[in-house]
Amino acid sequence: MLIRPADKNDRSAIWRIIGPTIRAGETYALAYWMGPDRETFVAEEDGVILGTYYIKANQAGGGRHVCNCGYMTDAAASGRGVARLMHEHSLEHARLRGFRAMQFNFVVSSNERAVGLWQSLGFDIVGRLPGVFLHPTQGYVDALVMFRTL
Repeated sequence: MLIRPADKNDRSAIWRIIGPTIRAGETYALAYWMGPDRETFVAEEDGVILGTYYIKANQAGGGRHVCNCGYMTDAAASGRGVARLMHEHSLEHARLRGFRAMQFNFVVSSNERAVGLWQSLGFDIVGRLPGVFLHPTQGYVDALVMFRTL
């Protein structure tokens, strides 16, 4: 599997992945995936885009040494290690860009698969925002702030 920078020709494939996740309303509040303030990547195998992630500075000014990322995998590729591979790529890319840490500001606590993956990759839960996400079937659930140094 290859991880490469996304380009404008990838937009429809990226939307095919992120659109259903955003519409389901279970894990992302809203996603601005491609923008001038971030780099977007795709995971591709045999010409098929299986996942995508972005990386950006978490804050401006004195907080710009910490990055933030978002990841989504095509449902058809679930369980194949795509998210793990993208995350490993993002860690290396973050180091090359000079970031000193990675922070996820809003991990929906009911997304147990993601929480477990991030913890297995060295992230700690450093904050809990009680009841800030309205899950379509579970009601109000917590969001987690997760952090790891690079």
